[in-house]
Amino acid sequence: MKKRTFSCIVKSATTTTIERGPLMKDIISALTMKELEQITYRALQESFSQVMAQTLQEIDEAIASERDKQRFYLKDKRTLKFESVFGQVELKRNYYQDKETGKYVYLLDQYLAFDGTKGMSPVVQDLAIELAVTGVSYRQAGKAMEKLLGYPVISHEGIRQQLLNTEVVPEESVPLEQDVVFVEVDGLYTKSQEKKKKGKEIKIASVHQGWEMNGKRAKLIEKRHFIHEGNLPFWEEFEQYLMATYEYDPTRHHLVINGDGAKWITSCRDHFQHNATFVIDRFHVARDVQRLFRGHSRYRSIRKKLASYDWEGFMVELNSAVGTLENEKKEERLEELIAQLSQYPEALGDYREKLKERGIDTTGFRPMGSAEGTMSVFARRLKNGRSWSDKGLDKFIDIMVALKDNLEIKTLQGILEQTQELIQESKEEKPPKHFVEKLKESAAEATRNNLGYLKQAIGKPITDALKGLRGI
Repeated sequence: MKKRTFSCIVKSATTTTIERGPLMKDIISALTMKELEQITYRALQESFSQVMAQTLQEIDEAIASERDKQRFYLKDKRTLKFESVFGQVELKRNYYQDKETGKYVYLLDQYLAFDGTKGMSPVVQDLAIELAVTGVSYRQAGKAMEKLLGYPVISHEGIRQQLLNTEVVPEESVPLEQDVVFVEVDGLYTKSQEKKKKGKEIKIASVHQGWEMNGKRAKLIEKRHFIHEGNLPFWEEFEQYLMATYEYDPTRHHLVINGDGAKWITSCRDHFQHNATFVIDRFHVARDVQRLFRGHSRYRSIRKKLASYDWEGFMVELNSAVGTLENEKKEERLEELIAQLSQYPEALGDYREKLKERGIDTTGFRPMGSAEGTMSVFARRLKNGRSWSDKGLDKFIDIMVALKDNLEIKTLQGILEQTQELIQESKEEKPPKHFVEKLKESAAEATRNNLGYLKQAIGKPITDALKGLRGI
């Protein structure tokens, strides 16, 4: 009796050659598309786990036959069990004693740059860390992986420990293409896990070299993030970062610094003096103006002065509005705003005009103001009721910045590769043809007879075959 293939069954079920009747009704009622997809996916996971185990065993055997037998003594075989994107993989691998060092090693692990004692594959580890940093929380990252892979892979505490055991590799200096460097600065307050300890303000600067247009959208050039973690004053440590990262020369390069009126931010004027132009963050000023004057008769004219960079006219409008708000708290806030902006009213002007006066070409320069967007990205992950230990917070921010800036990250399993990089590399670099063919053959062998209804006789009702899938 001939066997029918899966493709034949599906094809025949979707053509008009099957008569509508009890058989078709049984097919429709027996299994939903969602169930069929889930069952098939689980079956393929199991099959590919077998392929992975078989491939690893063959590599281990090749290593054993070609090793330096005078140096590496084959002691015995020991179990390797780890979680992968296919599911759990288990096999026996060779365990050796290195006669030169006296240590016991797994040559398979060494050849593949993989630590089998950690219980997970490098891809699973990288995915866990990336989801934890770019997602909502460690717990949600664990749940997301469980939903994606179909089984609980790693706990939220396991993900946290993986992240704590990472290290960011400092990058080589980035050359500066022009004499102007753009800096957006802001602070973010985080809570401490210790009850009697105050929270911590994270001082963040994003640095870039200008803008490039992609259609109507502007992209920041060579954007990097600096987190103040040392004991030196912010701007002193930031200047050292610039010298190490951007080949910054204080005698040549000019900084355009955008931030709110916090004292630690405005102190950049004293630190850099004529080598920097401070720009007050217009988002915060516009927000204060809206809160104070919305519905007020002067609101429109004040907004126009601010939007046109007429800082003198803007300050006149603010001062002339004193006493017209009819709200004591708003009057107090207005006086505070005037006192704050009066320290550096020129910071409300267009920085490009100031650079032109210095003889700097400002072609392609755009208004500053990406600090708030940068802080919102960090705030979504660091705030929202979360509290942190000092060690956990510092490490998390380091990895978050490294992922954003595409820096190299060392993990327990080697070098972390981000998802998009893996996708790009898979397009650019292909493994050896003979290796791909070998895996295809192994996959075909492993999946053969693995789905219940592939072994059904042609006369057997299709519904019984589909119901058999439920038992996999």
